[in-house]
This record gives sequence, structure tokens and C-alpha cells, in this order.
Amino acid sequence: MLTVIAGINWGDEGKGRMVDLLGADYDIICRYQGGNNAGHTVVNEKGRFILNLLPSGILRDGAVNVMGAGMVIDIEHLSGEISTLYEKGVGVAPENLKISDKAFICMPYHKKQDILEEERLADKKYGSTRRGIAPVYGDKYMKKGLRMSDLLDFEGLKPKLADILEWKNITLKGYFTQADFQENLDWLYKFGTGLVSYITDTSRYLSSAVNSGKDILFEAQLGALRDIDYGIYPYTTSSQTLAAYAPVGAGIPGAKLDKVTGVMKAYSSCVGEGPFTCEMFGEEASALREAGSEYGAATGRPRRVGGFDIPASRYGIQMQGADEIALTKLDVLSYMDKIPVCVEYEIDGIRTDEFPSGDRLTRAKPVFEYLDGFKTDISKCRKASDLPDEALRYIRYIEAAVDCPVKYVSVGAEREDYLVI
Repeated sequence: MLTVIAGINWGDEGKGRMVDLLGADYDIICRYQGGNNAGHTVVNEKGRFILNLLPSGILRDGAVNVMGAGMVIDIEHLSGEISTLYEKGVGVAPENLKISDKAFICMPYHKKQDILEEERLADKKYGSTRRGIAPVYGDKYMKKGLRMSDLLDFEGLKPKLADILEWKNITLKGYFTQADFQENLDWLYKFGTGLVSYITDTSRYLSSAVNSGKDILFEAQLGALRDIDYGIYPYTTSSQTLAAYAPVGAGIPGAKLDKVTGVMKAYSSCVGEGPFTCEMFGEEASALREAGSEYGAATGRPRRVGGFDIPASRYGIQMQGADEIALTKLDVLSYMDKIPVCVEYEIDGIRTDEFPSGDRLTRAKPVFEYLDGFKTDISKCRKASDLPDEALRYIRYIEAAVDCPVKYVSVGAEREDYLVI
């Protein structure tokens, strides 16, 4: 079984929580895109963890975790993440972590360039996490970068780094700064040597696993609306966040997926800039943000929040090709007398239930309907019949509106705080 867990909306839907939950049924968990520009928060019997680069399955004993070729890896951040796990009693051995030799390295000058560009853009900024993701993906497609395999041969790496920096400094000159060869070489040596034992040909490993009938769970970062091609461009990430990319980013492009589980919240949240039609403001937003602890796992930034967005969610489900839905944080809505749902957009005086792109999306205004709240603690519910009628009615309403069955519903932050519909 080859399954993808992918985000339906703007990211932060609770994918890490679902990977941690469902990972017990899989032999291998694989991250296939992105870098440390987003975080997956996992709460289980081992504690509370925020994982920016490592697959969420790293917390599952016996699971093999793969960081695929489609990722961009800040080796300093990864080294720190591994060290933090060791400090919390979670060992990370080469037997259960395999890093693609084809994954790209996110260098210090990528982070510097990212920061400088956001500052140059000022009030027109894209909402970058300032962790170098756009510059490193840009360099990847310019064929001007280093891959994890280069850490296996430091002598061969040196002339490559020198050539890259000669080119990169032409760009950085416009920002009145330069990248130093020795500083970057020392950085690579300091943080790269400890990762050498994890680097391998993950395409060969995963191909063998598929041929052996192993079950693989692919873990996406962010959501469909942040995809570089199909998201709210240019307020997107710089990689493909869609489930269809999973075999490519993992390293086995010829593999066929069996199932896509889409993850979306019972309301909407968004970190960063860009159009967010269903957004709430003022006290209403503050109440929802605090109830849901809506602060970015990677950055700590307060998330923008809003009611459940039907046009955006239906579009995200279509782009992900989701077969089923995991609906997270339903318990957060227990304080509401009436639950807001954005059912349509109004653009230039005309209503539509389609998710638009470009300038039309920036002009869209939300059309809300309100459903009865359930006004009770549902954190102990473990089957559908335990839920109050209003909560179950809300789930069924969303299910019909987005035309995709809801299978899982989370009612709390702990691993076992969920039910199957």
C-alpha cells in the first residue's frame, strides 16, 4: 500500500498528527518535498515534538524514515533536530533514517538571500519564513547547488563550492553582501560530517521496498493552496505540495499511489501573506486563534484564522485527488454558539462556488452561513455515536459540501484523541 497524507488548504492542517497516528500500519514513512519552512507538531506518549525536516514517523519505533530527493535540507537545522530528539530519549540511527543522496542542501547564503529579498520587498513581501527555501529551489533549477551526495567527497566538493560562490556572489552583490568560501566550507564540514552515515540512494532502497510489498506512507509539507503551480501564486512555497508529486519527490517516479488521505481543519488557518478570503478579524479571530493555539510550528507567528472555506477546500481536494478526509481540531469549535462556514465567494458582485486564481481571488469576498454549535466537550468521544447531534451534523454538512468522505475526526491533541466515522 502506497498512501499519501497531504494538506488540503494553506498548510498547518494537522498532517504530522495523522502521520504519527497512521504510521503504525506502515513500514516506511517518507517526506518528499520542502524544507524546514514548516513544522509538524506531534503529541504522543514520548512527549510533544515539533519536526521541521524529519518525517513524523521518526517517533514510531521500528519505522524506517526517508527524506526524499525532492527535499531541500538545511544540514545545521537537521543536525539540531536529531540532537533534540536524542535529548528527549528518541534515538535516530541510520537503520531508521535514510537521506536521499539527491536531496539539495540549503546553504547559509540561501537564508541570507531570503531575508534580504523579503526586506527589499517590504510591504509587498510574500510571507517567507526566511529560511532560504525560495533561493535554494531557485538555485536547484538553475543547476547551481550542492546535493547531499557531495558531503561524501569533501575534496570534490571544494571546487564545486568555489564555482557556485563565484556565480552566487554576482547576485548577492546587488544586496551589498558576499558569501565567503571558507565560512561555507567550514559550515558544510561541521554539520555535514555527522550526517554522512544517513546518506544513501533512496531510489534504490524505495524501489526494492515496493517490489517487496512494503507499505509506504508519504508525508507532505504545507497544503494544496501553497503548491508552486496550483496554489495562490506567488504566495506559495517553492515546491510541489501535491500528492501526485510524492513518488517523484521520494525517488520512485514510476510507482503508483493506492490512496490519498487529505487533511483539513474543521475551520481555516493560514500562516503568511496572500489572499485568505474566509479570514476573521478582531475579537472573533482572537477567540478562535486562542482556542486552537494557532501559532506557526516553524516560526511561532500568529496564524490568520477563519471559518471553514468550502470553495477553497473543494478545490484542494480536487488538486490532491483525495480519496478520504481527516478532519482535525473539531474540538476547538466547542465554544461557538454558531459555527461560520464560507459557502461561496462574491467577486465583482457575482457569487461563485468555484475557487478562482490570480487577481480574481484577491477581490473575492466571503459569503457565510452559520450552523448550530455543539457547545460541549467532545475530547472523550471515540465513536460517531458519542458526538452531539450538532457536531455530527456539521461533519456531514462539510462532507457533502466538499464531495469527499470524512473518515477520521480528531477531537484533541493526543495521539488517541480521534474517532473513525
